Amino acid sequence: MKSRPIVLIPSSDADADFIYATGFAVETGLYIRFSDGDDMLITSPLEIERARIQSRASKVLEDRDAYVHRAWARLAARILRERGIDEARVSPRMHAVQLEDLRASGIAAEVDRELFLAERRRKSPAEAEAIQASQRAAEAAVVEVVRQLAGASINDGVLWAEGRPLTSERLYARAQLLLGEMGFTCPDMIIAGSPDNALPHFRGQGPIRAGAPVIIDIFPVGRSSHYHGDLTRTVVVGEIPEEFRRMHAATLQALDAAIESIRAGVPAKEVHLAVCQVLVDRGYSTTSAGFEGADGVPKMNHSTGHGVGLDVHEEPQLRETTLAPLVEGDVVTVEPGLYKLGLGGVRVEDTGMVTANGFHNFTTITRSLDPRDYL
Repeated sequence: MKSRPIVLIPSSDADADFIYATGFAVETGLYIRFSDGDDMLITSPLEIERARIQSRASKVLEDRDAYVHRAWARLAARILRERGIDEARVSPRMHAVQLEDLRASGIAAEVDRELFLAERRRKSPAEAEAIQASQRAAEAAVVEVVRQLAGASINDGVLWAEGRPLTSERLYARAQLLLGEMGFTCPDMIIAGSPDNALPHFRGQGPIRAGAPVIIDIFPVGRSSHYHGDLTRTVVVGEIPEEFRRMHAATLQALDAAIESIRAGVPAKEVHLAVCQVLVDRGYSTTSAGFEGADGVPKMNHSTGHGVGLDVHEEPQLRETTLAPLVEGDVVTVEPGLYKLGLGGVRVEDTGMVTANGFHNFTTITRSLDPRDYL
């Protein structure tokens, strides 16, 4: 399979494999890399000049007919056949209709599930710098959200600002505005108050309550770099209940244990198990086999982390089933959390790079529960 040419047709303008191969984000087009290293990018008349400026491809061409008729797969087949080639590798991201068209045009196209996988895991210095820039944007957005929370008044247990309740939606808008001014975006960020944040991926809605955790999970992508950051903090405005202090302290201890375990060559599952061990030892529970803990206590019901890059979630996965080792250059999140329905949740997340001897943490801001510590 490795000697076969690569054919990429983007599934969207955020197709990470296409961007990785070409340096160019576009909604529609065609990229072919031949086994001798020769490559070409073909796009529409609309995008041709931008492609010539931004793309790394050695040849940049336009094809109006393929654009108008969405016939990129048939164009790819014609180009391959002209070179006497009747087989190719394609990305798992390719839309089924394009794959069907490629095969119907006489090309034995095989989906390569490991396409660019190893290469994308080992981040280059330029990629690491882009991720760090996104992480700095995430930090700025989190601090802005916390600043809004810290400046709010409390009225009947609800936070108020500028004469009305302070809601997840208002905080989302402030964070998105700041990110936009910095050249980033994060349309699916999480700013969720308790008890709804016991659902880890609940985005948040409605008024924020005092004396209860607010989970702020922001994972911006650079509008020009296309690389992500990922950062989560949990804060409480007003008096912090002791139960949440204990949950947060256990989460921080688990985070530190995970980071301490990270280095190149360590099986990814070991990082997750280090987190589970701390949480169970502190009297909590997880959904991982052997670390179920007691019934009815706050629980961690997700993996410890994941790779970050052109996708906000990519390889490696820090979970109990990942036997493969971490490699130098992996950029991963470490994000333990504890949740209980009806009560709420806490989660803390840092992002950094795996090195030969440890973990280079890209995250610099405090992990405190107290909003005042961020200001």
